[in-house]
Amino acid sequence: MTTRIVIADDHPVFRAGMVSVLDDLPDIEVVAQAADGEEAVRAVTEHLPDVVLMDLRMPGVGGLEATARIRVEHPEVAVVVLTMDSDDDSVFAALRAGARGYLLKEADVTDIERAISGVARGEAVFGAGIAERVLGFFAGTRSTQASPFPQLTPREHEVLDLIAQGLDNATIARRLVLSDKTVRNRVSDVLAKLHARNRAHMVALARDAGMGG
Repeated sequence: MTTRIVIADDHPVFRAGMVSVLDDLPDIEVVAQAADGEEAVRAVTEHLPDVVLMDLRMPGVGGLEATARIRVEHPEVAVVVLTMDSDDDSVFAALRAGARGYLLKEADVTDIERAISGVARGEAVFGAGIAERVLGFFAGTRSTQASPFPQLTPREHEVLDLIAQGLDNATIARRLVLSDKTVRNRVSDVLAKLHARNRAHMVALARDAGMGG
């Protein structure tokens, strides 16, 4: 049976390279490409693929938000994150958003093929160096009981608390000595992890949990 794929990445050269690689593999068909998360969600709705290869950092709607939306709207579609981001924040944000696999772009063709086949069968697949951290997390080596939102990292908690206080992104960036882009990325991550519809919904959730005081 052919596994149908959507590739979501904002770099056209990388997308073209992935199409070329996947088209050479047996029983895999690339049915659509997307340059951002919004296009990825539309492509999934139109083509109903088996698997989406999803980059995290894309303009506009990012990979985390797109993954969360696909999980809600099309839970039968498996998302494999394919990214340069190897940090724990990115890995666990992707898992919380609903990704079933996580690979780095340095992965070879065999790893990518294995991940596609695995998630299409309902498995969770992680690349080298990622699996050990994921297993450790679910074995309890990372504490998840310190806050009302255990899926958030400490930095994301800081950002959410300041948002709940009514601060805008620019003010948060100055307060935490972060770049505006970093704050935007953290806000996007928190939205995805909390499955919040928008910033106002996120503020309401935070305040209901006692944050922002």
